[in-house]
Amino acid sequence: MSTTSAPAALSPSITERDQIYVAGAWRTGGAGSRPVLSPATGQPVGSVGVSNTDDVDAAVAAARTALTGWAGLAAAERSAVLHRLADELSARAADIATLVTAQNGMPITLSVPAEGHGPVEILRYYADLILDEDLETRRPAVGRPGSTVVRHAPIGVVAAIVPWNFPQSLAMFKLAPALAAGCPVVMKPAPETPLDALLLADAAHAAGLPAGVLSVIPGDVEIGRHLVAHPGVDKVAFTGSTAAGREIGEVCGRLLRPVTLELGGKSAAIVLDDADMTSMARGLASASLLNAGQTCYSSTRILVPNSRYQEAVDAIVSMVGSMPIGDPFDAATRVGPLISRTQRDRVMAAIAEATAAGARVATGGEVPDGLPDGNYLAPTVLTDLDNTFAIARQELFAPVLCVIGYDTVEEAISIANDSDYGLGGTIWTRDEERALDLARTIETGAVGINFFSLDIGAPFGGVKASGLGRELGPEGLGVYRVSQSIYLRPPRK
Repeated sequence: MSTTSAPAALSPSITERDQIYVAGAWRTGGAGSRPVLSPATGQPVGSVGVSNTDDVDAAVAAARTALTGWAGLAAAERSAVLHRLADELSARAADIATLVTAQNGMPITLSVPAEGHGPVEILRYYADLILDEDLETRRPAVGRPGSTVVRHAPIGVVAAIVPWNFPQSLAMFKLAPALAAGCPVVMKPAPETPLDALLLADAAHAAGLPAGVLSVIPGDVEIGRHLVAHPGVDKVAFTGSTAAGREIGEVCGRLLRPVTLELGGKSAAIVLDDADMTSMARGLASASLLNAGQTCYSSTRILVPNSRYQEAVDAIVSMVGSMPIGDPFDAATRVGPLISRTQRDRVMAAIAEATAAGARVATGGEVPDGLPDGNYLAPTVLTDLDNTFAIARQELFAPVLCVIGYDTVEEAISIANDSDYGLGGTIWTRDEERALDLARTIETGAVGINFFSLDIGAPFGGVKASGLGRELGPEGLGVYRVSQSIYLRPPRK
């Protein structure tokens, strides 16, 4: 267990940010300021300005003013600005990673690549992608003489609402394609992680983004609601809980406003009978327990053949026991705290309910010794349960794995698909072709074979209660555009 302390002090220049960023300038938030708390210690790590509805109105108005100029830039000009922004973010990568770890407890060994450097790669990908596009084409008409010009234009002003678990990378899932497409963005970070978002605003200002092209407005849930329903917004992009996504989807549906929703998950890991159990368990450390299980695509239902059930449980328990828990700033730590004490209490109550119903805790399920101050929970492996248990059906967003047995592959497929969610999933086997065939039967947006890692160049998103639309890849750029058809016919003779 890791217990070393965090850095002695974080610079006030990156933690005391009692302003918001609107229309290319810093201003005092209309709702004052509030502290930002560490989930590892419960103590403040800084303070942040908080927006009110007038701030939202100002940010949206600035975005609408900026739309024509930003959309009208040649792709090469926008690309150059985005590469400058990538340069500025790269220069701040260490500070951004530090702030993410301080705010949400992500182990620093994860926040450096995922939150410091990953967003830079996403931004450069889209900055390059727009250079080779043909946004206006002429097609022969079908069923009549003449042709049709099909053009693609920016969709307009985008409202981006960002979660706390991977705040920088998930922000860039939205910002990079939207900005590349020519859309100004008003971004609301999660209340738990506003400080890194303001460093992003610093980078945008230094890179020379025109005023209004990006505003960052920290605020509470009501600020998010005001932004989503604002008449000056043309599209909403949201990552977060399914409950919040349903509310946003209802508003956007009523307004006939395009929306992308990347929501919750309860993904299945299907372990086939030929799998190397040690390698499988080692892979689950990332596929199932990344960021203390606070990852939307985590494979938290582990489906294993009954013929090898105990062998799989032993391998998973051994893997879990090898993951150091503690201070997220310690390079040895692999499991940090949960985001809040309320969340930990909710998860522990779900574990207690499962054990009362007959499940067994093979390991974990308790507050680790020596870590009384933060929101820590020992990674938990539950056995002797099936897919009807509430804990096997509800997204916990925690390091809790349910090991469920099956007899046939057809049964495993049925269990995997028997879920309200469909975001991620994994298959563990020595036979890649067999896994490919199996992956095609799983009702989910993404499947990893013997690992799970997103690909910037491929679409990511869910089905069923896991959301609407896709982010990343060329598909993630297309959602920030609208198409127009211009019909032509030959001159009359």
